[in-house]
Amino acid sequence: MKQNEPKFDLPDHAQFPVLPLRDVVVYPHMVIPLFVGREKSIRALDLAMQNNRRIVLVAQRSAEVDDPGPGDVYAIGTLSNVLQLLRLPDGTVKVLVEGGQRVAIERFTETDPCFMVAVTLLEAPLEEGDSATQEVQALMRALLSTFERYIKVNKKIPGEVLTSVSSIEDPHRVADTIAAHMALKLDQKQKILEIQNLRERLIHLLALVEGEIDILQVEKRIRGRVKQQMEKSQREY
Repeated sequence: MKQNEPKFDLPDHAQFPVLPLRDVVVYPHMVIPLFVGREKSIRALDLAMQNNRRIVLVAQRSAEVDDPGPGDVYAIGTLSNVLQLLRLPDGTVKVLVEGGQRVAIERFTETDPCFMVAVTLLEAPLEEGDSATQEVQALMRALLSTFERYIKVNKKIPGEVLTSVSSIEDPHRVADTIAAHMALKLDQKQKILEIQNLRERLIHLLALVEGEIDILQVEKRIRGRVKQQMEKSQREY
């Protein structure tokens, strides 16, 4: 199964600035605006703009930590491109980034004026044979069908998102795009980022989407019962 993610050539001894993120996991192909205010993070962006716009985006383990150290971020992140950078009057920075490839942080090489890391690109293992290809295609179709059901019960996601995802042929990108639109906890989103094997990622995500549908349906039933009880109480008065 061919992987279709933005490719980066990684020179020997390459180091990249790091942008720790609060409550956000960035996947390959994901384009997202970020508002950055911490001094170290702004320095990391400045350095990225001087270094082919490349930066490693990695989630913090806890959003409560204001000055994260190497132990406060996950070991797997995304080597990304800075598409746009805008300095705001209050001193903060608005930046538009695009996720590129999954990377493992090997070591922190510098901590001042910003974090710098050496990374290893995480290439998804190749799926061999027609049977593997057929299984991945079947899983992708099942995931798309389940995601359609999820959108129907979760009114917060526009219907055109499904149209957009359905037009994607690469299963890696389908999985990551669906994960980006799911209302999941941070550790669940990080887990998806860390699963390199495509088949395992699709299966894991399929189970998560099914679970979220079940939760949303239960919530809907509870709201319905509460509404009926309130209407009954009002009639009695």
